[in-house]
Amino acid sequence: MRGGGLRIYAVLYLAFLYAPIVLLPLFAFNSGTIIAFPLKGFTTDWFSQMWANATLRQALSNSLIIAVSSAVLATCLGVFAARASTRFTFPAKGPIMGLIMLPLVLPEIIVSMSLLVVLLSVGVQLSIMTVIIGHTLICMPYAVVILSTAFNSLDRSLEEAAYDLGETKISAFRLVILPLVMPGLISSLLMSFTISLDEFIIAFFLAGKEPTLPTYIFSQLRFPKQIPMIMALGTVLVVMSIVLLTIAEYFRRRGVARTGGTDTGGFL
Repeated sequence: MRGGGLRIYAVLYLAFLYAPIVLLPLFAFNSGTIIAFPLKGFTTDWFSQMWANATLRQALSNSLIIAVSSAVLATCLGVFAARASTRFTFPAKGPIMGLIMLPLVLPEIIVSMSLLVVLLSVGVQLSIMTVIIGHTLICMPYAVVILSTAFNSLDRSLEEAAYDLGETKISAFRLVILPLVMPGLISSLLMSFTISLDEFIIAFFLAGKEPTLPTYIFSQLRFPKQIPMIMALGTVLVVMSIVLLTIAEYFRRRGVARTGGTDTGGFL
């Protein structure tokens, strides 16, 4: 059968990729403390322990503050970069945009160590704020990619019509352009939020004494009795990530359809 080998490869690849995620809820609802088959029974005690853990709640609160702040900052900066790259021509445009997109290809361990050295050398104390700086840096390229697609899909005649009707550049951007790219803005916010919430390496280097959710999970892996609770937490995070990515993709496709552009691919 034509393409049969490729289909088998695709099935095996997807099984290898998603089988660990499927196992998370299985062990999260398993009453046994040992992560192994056969399963002993059904329980929701691990979820109860998760919500009753004060340290985990603090780590979750820190991660939410970091994720929201990073998403807003990355999206705001991404609007400027995407607007400039799609609407204007200026010297060294290619190299500048390449520098903005550089965190996509640089190893996060290099970015983390570089930020750590720079921040400590200028006397900045490690805190939630330093993690926000790092997460904004790595989220911005994703925001620029999403927003560039949104701005490229715009019909420039609408902007020109606003100018003809007496609007200034600022008012035309606020009243005409922003509403049209709003699905892209929401998609960028959700994508950046998800990336920041799941990010570990930069948080590990820059958080100082403030725990974040990924660093807390890493610290608990040393204790076997905590593993089922971590499985429950992982299940919640997977569900949250899937929901956020689905919403982001919905708004991205809605924005493409609204502006009459061509869908060149997405997250899902």
